[in-house]
Amino acid sequence: MKTSDLLVKALENEGVDYIFGIPGEENLDFLDSLQHSSIKLIITRHEQGAGFMAATYGRLTGKPGVCLSTLGPGATNLITPAAYAQLGGMPMLIITGQKPIKASKQALFQIVDIVNMMRPITKFTKQVVHGNTIGAVVREAFRIAVQERPGAVHIELPEDIAAEEVHDRIYVVENIRRPDADNTAIKDALEMIRKANMPLLLIGAGANRKRASKALTRFVEKTGIPFFNTQLGKGVIDERHDSYLGTAALSESDYLHCAIERADLIINVGHDVVEKPPFFMKDGGAPVIHINFQPAEVDPVYFPQLDVVGDIATSINRLSDALSPQSNWDFSYFYRVKQEVQQRLGLYSDDDRFPILPQSAVTTIRAALGEKDILALDNGLYKIWFARNYQCYENNTLLLDNALATMGAGLPSAMLAKLLNPDRKVVAVCGDGGFMMNSQEMETAVRLGLDLVVIILNDNAYGMIKWKQQGMGFKDFGLSFGNPDFVKYADSYGAMGHRPTSYVEFDKMLRDALDTPGVHLIDVAIDYSLNHSILNEGLKQKICIL
Repeated sequence: MKTSDLLVKALENEGVDYIFGIPGEENLDFLDSLQHSSIKLIITRHEQGAGFMAATYGRLTGKPGVCLSTLGPGATNLITPAAYAQLGGMPMLIITGQKPIKASKQALFQIVDIVNMMRPITKFTKQVVHGNTIGAVVREAFRIAVQERPGAVHIELPEDIAAEEVHDRIYVVENIRRPDADNTAIKDALEMIRKANMPLLLIGAGANRKRASKALTRFVEKTGIPFFNTQLGKGVIDERHDSYLGTAALSESDYLHCAIERADLIINVGHDVVEKPPFFMKDGGAPVIHINFQPAEVDPVYFPQLDVVGDIATSINRLSDALSPQSNWDFSYFYRVKQEVQQRLGLYSDDDRFPILPQSAVTTIRAALGEKDILALDNGLYKIWFARNYQCYENNTLLLDNALATMGAGLPSAMLAKLLNPDRKVVAVCGDGGFMMNSQEMETAVRLGLDLVVIILNDNAYGMIKWKQQGMGFKDFGLSFGNPDFVKYADSYGAMGHRPTSYVEFDKMLRDALDTPGVHLIDVAIDYSLNHSILNEGLKQKICIL
């Protein structure tokens, strides 16, 4: 067999069921081998779309998603998805082609040093220089991709190596057993928690794992300790829980921070420095217990007093086994803050003005979706409102990116979510700026026969930066643009375009689209005019209740 045949067998051995990408001339041997495989090749319209789909596959399954490109420009188009997966902790394998390495046939045409280009933004990158090594290279790439902290890995397969004859060698896939935390660290954590009067639980990105979700729910039920989460920790525990205080969508000065500032111990589970900090530690402030797969990365705003390093679920279960509610614990202030948070977040949530407010958009979409349905966000100003206001009932039912925070990932992420969950309703929410960065994947969604709703929150501008510009006292400049007719645009792909002219009509269109097969695009005008007064001026005037 040839190297490309062995590569396909190695991928099958790892349980790969999809490859997303755009092949080129240098991938033709691999393409020939793949057509005889159980693996399904999904062709996208841009390599970014393929990469975002592969990364989201890794996020939702815990197994590396696989994407494919040719050399040169195809490979460089995967740089942003590689960084997206790497910062977001999503296991992903990138396979790129290359010109022959044994003999040049086109000098330096299209040749870029992709391996070294990938090195800073992946956990592993390697060029295959002999076909007999492909089995070991693939097994090592998959092992590294899923090992905590998960991320992106890269294999470059040159054209001549792909075609050479090799021996069949596949390696056994072994489950990774993550180490348990040190007994002394568990004992010290128990002592700190028992002695605290107002301990508070924080759930971050690293805890967004199924086993950790169950363990943390049990911990809260057993101890009664209130919790809050970061944007990437949403849904780890059902946010309808009585002990849920809110989401730290901002780093400071939100109403939730009144509880954080009053806590005398913060149990920080799954903290990840790539995510915008949910709070800033201060000298003399509340001590922090860091519970994660890796030790804390210390910086000026994060310097925990205790590291509990090991498998998160196991660490939390050990704490739960040994803890019971303490007579010195007093959570009454936290629940007064919770009431304040709910009251503040409820403002304008049912406002029926048009163009619609982001708060009312959240309310409408949440009401239209079930407990297990999935909402995928692109990146824009609306993300803050969804992080604060959108209640999650299960983990990974709100797909947002608070690590690389790239635009253009919302639509491909939603497509992948629907591909894996055909029985769930899936909605993508994009700004007009982010949607246009990968809008061509509408064709891919239609070709795949997905039932999908794409909502464009349209303000004819890069709204997030406009808000920041206003908050810094600068004049409105350089951030507005025009848009195509999105309804006609959707129709041209074979999708169904809709444009509501009222709040009530938006609600009806959304519900009808969710109940009607096919790809639907809803172009709805958004009103961000209150953001400055609420998020900039209003929070500065916040006074923590007594």
